Amino acid sequence: MTKRRLSCAALCACITLSGCANFFKPAKLPPAPAMPEMQATQTAGAEIDAQWWTLFNDAELNRLMAQMEQGNLNVQLMSAKVRQAQAALASAQSSLLPSLSVGAAATRVKSSGSSAASTLSVTTPVSWELDVWGRLDALATAAKAGLQAGREDLALARLSAQAGLVQTYVAIRNAEQQTRVLNQAQTAYERALQLTRYRYEAGVVSAADVAQAQLQLGSTQAQRIAVNSSRLQLLHALAVLLGQAPGELQLAAVDALPQIPALPELVPSALLQRRPDVRAAQQRVQSAQASAGAAQAAFFPTFSFAATSGYSSQNLSSLFSASNLLWSMGPSMALKVFDGGQRKAVEADALAALDAAGIAYKQTVLQSLQEVQDNLVAAYQLQLEQQAQSQAVLAARRNLSITELQYAAGTVSYLNVVTAQTAALSAERNLLDIQSRRVMAVTQLMKNLAGRV
Repeated sequence: MTKRRLSCAALCACITLSGCANFFKPAKLPPAPAMPEMQATQTAGAEIDAQWWTLFNDAELNRLMAQMEQGNLNVQLMSAKVRQAQAALASAQSSLLPSLSVGAAATRVKSSGSSAASTLSVTTPVSWELDVWGRLDALATAAKAGLQAGREDLALARLSAQAGLVQTYVAIRNAEQQTRVLNQAQTAYERALQLTRYRYEAGVVSAADVAQAQLQLGSTQAQRIAVNSSRLQLLHALAVLLGQAPGELQLAAVDALPQIPALPELVPSALLQRRPDVRAAQQRVQSAQASAGAAQAAFFPTFSFAATSGYSSQNLSSLFSASNLLWSMGPSMALKVFDGGQRKAVEADALAALDAAGIAYKQTVLQSLQEVQDNLVAAYQLQLEQQAQSQAVLAARRNLSITELQYAAGTVSYLNVVTAQTAALSAERNLLDIQSRRVMAVTQLMKNLAGRV
């Protein structure tokens, strides 16, 4: 088997997070994971298109995928969370700008020794917190990184839904092929049972042969019913993926599994950087770093500037005259001297969250490497296994044909026929299972190598 290496320079650069400077203390990130060797098979090719499922050349699969894009509820849920993150970012960015408001008041006051008097006022206060220590900018940075992480979560939800649809679709097609093989076996076993009954009535064989033929037929019928039940359950799962109620989806049967596309010969590690879960984990580290900086900035005084302009008068008719104009402006500073350790606790929580985000990022990178490695190995090994199993199917068919001729000639017992039938049916079903698993492995690889969606 030809071995090819997965380049690690790009992914190592990905793990070194640049542009995420902490404000007061350097962040402690986990070390970059070591890069294992990777293998790939088939023909060389460029990166896989974002619509990677079209490589299966299955029109029904393409139709279902277009339907899922509109109906999948998990994708809709993640889309709503992205809109929430956008609103949180807008709120955080608004804190960097001055705020202006307009107020109007009417009061009536009576003091000792004087009569009651009414006062009317209209004011326009302006306030602006000066971001001297970068606290507000850090909060905005954290919100921006959170929004980007939310977008990556949405991309991951869409990609996972696409992969789930392909896998469920392939499982349904595999169940159909299993049903086809079992139907053919059942037809052959019914003929064998009829032949055995004729031979029993002629006194050539014993009743045990008839019982064995009936047992083989009944067992095959039970397997066919079980496979059909699994297909119906898979159809229900596919309907839920499409946002439909179970039982609404109808899918016409086909004669073969989807075509297995060729894989790229080289898998550069830079492609793993495009995985939405890796990008989302990286953005969450950036958000945690910014949040830690904001928590540390809380130990420093805040500076703000306020200005107020307006009119105040006891008579509405003269309220806006020049003599009733009032205004004030000036900076202010505030420093919290004692809070019972609240700021220290907030800082400790933010730093712990930063450590957790870094560890989660490392774990995500390692899991992505494992997933690609596992499926590269599986795709290659299952290709070899499929070739070997195909030869086993041919041998099992030949053995069954020879055994049936020997039984008809009376040289072997019916037990030999049952054994040959069981071996042939098992070989056929194992071949379908290997083909299905190979499609699943290729699906996982294409999901990892596909362009950003």
